[in-house]
Amino acid sequence: MCGRYASTKDPATLAVEFDAVDATDSEAPGADYNVAPTKPVLAIVARHPRDEDGKPDPDSVVRSVRVMRWGLVPTWSKDRNVGVKMINARSETAATKPSYRDSMARRRCILPADGWFEWKREGGAKEPFYVTGTDGESLAMAGLWSAWRDPNGEPDSPWLITCAVLTADAFGPLAEVHERMPLLLPRASFEQWLAPDQDSKAVADLLTPVPELVDALELRPVSTAVNSIRNNGPELLVRAEPPAPEPTELSLFEQP
Repeated sequence: MCGRYASTKDPATLAVEFDAVDATDSEAPGADYNVAPTKPVLAIVARHPRDEDGKPDPDSVVRSVRVMRWGLVPTWSKDRNVGVKMINARSETAATKPSYRDSMARRRCILPADGWFEWKREGGAKEPFYVTGTDGESLAMAGLWSAWRDPNGEPDSPWLITCAVLTADAFGPLAEVHERMPLLLPRASFEQWLAPDQDSKAVADLLTPVPELVDALELRPVSTAVNSIRNNGPELLVRAEPPAPEPTELSLFEQP
């Protein structure tokens, strides 16, 4: 799964990296080294631009950087709080699950990340790891988004735009930490994944992890400071060195 990640690049930088326009206005969050559920995050979408009357132009597609809340709230939900538990969607079943089916068919996005955190169980303890690329490029996590309006609110109340990370079976060294991982997209697949007129069947071939992308990742042990969402800074991404063994003192009166 993906329950925490790091996203430190500003919208302008991501716009260049993902060949998009910055449409975040003044809502963009700052650098976040410990992104947690319900926080605002940056996402890449592709939509048909609309005229002053709200009519979409079917002959034009604009790719943009947007702000969303992490934790998908389906359009039909009565309560926005369901999003707290809907931060991940299984890529194998998203096209058929009622909560994600519509988004998988019509509202796909990319969630850029510097890397993500995962915890490995060792006995009764959990050891945190940071998974990141080695070339400085953002990881393109496949995502879904939704627009929700409070059914008990005013007719013109603002839309809440939310998202979820698609996950897949982990493999290689990553599988030794956790059985699931975010579904990462190669650059060559961005256009196909984001295409607003392509349904879920048209992107089914993108739901299998690309071995070359996974093989290029670094799996880095980090400090348990990341366990608390109150901690947020670049020190969370620093490799944690294993503790030095305790020195053994040999008594002069004991046989070695």
